[in-house]
Amino acid sequence: MNPDLSWVLDDVLQVRGARHAILVSADGLLLERASAQSPDVAELGRDDAETHAAAMSSMQSLSRAVAPFVSAGQGQWKQTLIEYDGGWIFLIAAGRGAYLAASTALDVDMEAMSFSMQRQVAALGKAMTTPPRQNAGSGA
Repeated sequence: MNPDLSWVLDDVLQVRGARHAILVSADGLLLERASAQSPDVAELGRDDAETHAAAMSSMQSLSRAVAPFVSAGQGQWKQTLIEYDGGWIFLIAAGRGAYLAASTALDVDMEAMSFSMQRQVAALGKAMTTPPRQNAGSGA
């Protein structure tokens, strides 16, 4: 059973300038996709979202590989931010084996977007963690 994870993307897409958000597995599979509800943002189709998911998985792998370049071999990847002519891509780890990516307009509030993504990732981690079982007694 695959849980509905669309709520993870909802808050991210509320940031002014957000366009699309995807949740990606470490092996590049699309877990969830959503587009901002805005007249100037076309919906992200499943085929395109799957292509972007595979690319985001590769992008995080590349980012992790070059992390030691930042701090003499001690760097650890946290977030990737890439600027394009028409906007930005934000990519962060979303727990064990998953990544959250968002595309935005150039004028996005970068701090708000990063904060929103981090907050959703923290909420996802709590939601996906199963609490330890309590011993119900000797017969259980």
